[in-house]
Amino acid sequence: MTDLLVIEDLRVEIATRRGALTAIDGVSFSIGRGEILGVVGESGAGKSLTGTAVLGLLDPPARLAGGRITLSGQRIEALGEEAMRPLRGRRIGAVLQDPMTSLNPLLTVGRQLVQTIRTHLDLSAAEARTRAEALLAEVGVPAPRERLDSYPHELSGGLRQRVVLALAFSCDPDLVIADEPTTALDVSVQAQVIDVLKRMGRERGTAVMLITHDMGVIAEAADRIAVLYAGRLVEIGPARDILDRPSHPYSRGLMASIPSLRRRRGLDLPQIEGAMPRPGALPPGCAFAPRCPDRMPLCTSEIPPLMTADSSLAACWLVDRHHSARPLRVAS
Repeated sequence: MTDLLVIEDLRVEIATRRGALTAIDGVSFSIGRGEILGVVGESGAGKSLTGTAVLGLLDPPARLAGGRITLSGQRIEALGEEAMRPLRGRRIGAVLQDPMTSLNPLLTVGRQLVQTIRTHLDLSAAEARTRAEALLAEVGVPAPRERLDSYPHELSGGLRQRVVLALAFSCDPDLVIADEPTTALDVSVQAQVIDVLKRMGRERGTAVMLITHDMGVIAEAADRIAVLYAGRLVEIGPARDILDRPSHPYSRGLMASIPSLRRRRGLDLPQIEGAMPRPGALPPGCAFAPRCPDRMPLCTSEIPPLMTADSSLAACWLVDRHHSARPLRVAS
């Protein structure tokens, strides 16, 4: 599989009066052609900030402090705004949580699609409109020709998100970053949107970074999973293996929180006690150690590197010690 996106040792800092805080600390991963990488973790883990860094949209006081970002063989982390602007839309598409923030309420759906297409592709207005209609049909918008003349407020939330998907894929990008694309949708519409995202990514050979806290969405869509905690990558590997046999204690806590029909009635979902530390207040050693019931003295003094754990890589000293992960004891 050809890697379209490669992130190496990504570091993002946030400037404060007391000095720079590290929000993303040495994150590395890649996404192949037609692959969906699910990026998961609690709020504040650094998921969206990683996607924003790839898009080159970090706003002060956040800044890229180190690392390499390579898209289809081209390094893009050091490109200025003028150089990045034509890449967004043409080579990098984006699907955001709230489609109303992605769509201009004053323009029709068709005009927004046509403008995006003509900005990046050498097509006439008529050709761009034909392409826009085909895209709406491809993402499952009924009566696509009529919908071209609709305004965003005239569409349901699910249809608006489909329009955003059409915009993201309109110029056949190498990469699509989907940041919480289903959060504002009901469950049935979520499944439809995820199905469209999966189909279009694989048919077009587009790499997809799917950022979400919804493990059900990850289970349905992702080929691989990258688990972030406190700005660090703690586990990465095939989705089915991490869902069924997670190696890092934090990953096991996340997977244990997925609702299951097999769970006995009346039992609460397991939870991980405590809270994730803030940037600038990370404990020494493994950032998860204060919440981990299996911690050892080594965990509180040295940061574990990513180590081979069956089919995944996990940053956990238990993996190094036992070569297999022990069950995580979570509160019930």
